[in-house]
Amino acid sequence: MTTTTITSSVGAGPPPSRSTTTITAERTYHIIKIPGYSSTLKVGHGQALRTSPFSAGGRTWYISYYPNGGRETNKHCISFFIHLDDDTVNDDVMAQVTFSLLDQHRNPVRSHTITTTLYNFSMPNSSALGFENFIRRDELQRSEYLNDDCFAIAVRLVITEEPSSFTVPPSNMHLDYGDLLSSKEGTDIEFVVRGETFAAHRLVLAARSLVFKAELFRPMEGGTTDVIKIDNMDAQVFKALLVFIYTDTWPEIDQDETTMVQLLVAANKYSLSRLKIMCEDRLCSYIDTSSVVTMLMLADKYQCHGLKKVCFNFLASSRALSLAMKANNFRCLIQGRPTILKDLIYNIVTHQLEIKLSV
Repeated sequence: MTTTTITSSVGAGPPPSRSTTTITAERTYHIIKIPGYSSTLKVGHGQALRTSPFSAGGRTWYISYYPNGGRETNKHCISFFIHLDDDTVNDDVMAQVTFSLLDQHRNPVRSHTITTTLYNFSMPNSSALGFENFIRRDELQRSEYLNDDCFAIAVRLVITEEPSSFTVPPSNMHLDYGDLLSSKEGTDIEFVVRGETFAAHRLVLAARSLVFKAELFRPMEGGTTDVIKIDNMDAQVFKALLVFIYTDTWPEIDQDETTMVQLLVAANKYSLSRLKIMCEDRLCSYIDTSSVVTMLMLADKYQCHGLKKVCFNFLASSRALSLAMKANNFRCLIQGRPTILKDLIYNIVTHQLEIKLSV
């Protein structure tokens, strides 16, 4: 790694959260400014730029910035890590870190604020902690947070001391339910999806989805059905749906746009609002001039308010709107969904007024 011109300054930061299980030894809040963003992209894949060292909790730390990602699997993303720079650590160094993208007013952007769990930096090969997929480069470049080829993040480091000799382990309920799904023990319902069979538990599905509850426990002549055939969904999408229902965590699934759309439609069908919002969040990174009209129609059809807002903000740019209007499906949008057109015009006018008032 080489030291670059990215700068680090101490800020007041947002008010700290309180904890009843740890004692805070020290807090430090640093604002990392990345000027000349486009020039940093010349850094090779897997290579990092870093800030000057700073002191916190009697230790030396620094922040590393990977403009082109740290691994091949996240080469389209920007990565940030915090490093404990001491050669010798004889005692535990426990800390929690929050990384936040900052807006023009130096306020954290909620959708790009991520906090780690409490982490022991003194464990072998554990001197760094961060996020490989902090933000996609194309998403940052389209956003309002990159100004004059510059953006900034905030890093809040909270160093803690354990108040007792024992630690309450984190919840592993999602692992237990995941094992229940994979083991197929006690299953009482099967789904056949595009030729693949998936075994599940009625009670788990009903507890998590009101739609499944209505389907699986409604009175039926001749008793209950043990096999249900689903024709309008890919097998990998239904498998991901089951994993989320059992574990409440994001499933392993292809991250392409088509699959994300199918998973969103499935989440909407079974009233899984959290999964639906997670899909919306990922689809936002695929918005460009060729896809924004399709995304807007999708958002309107399935009441995806967050996705619709991002589409409107994207089209607030006159250049983006001009290019989007050349798309073949823009006429379908105007003719088939006049309420979207009305909302779009209102959003553009509001955006232009805000610009004039800020000048």
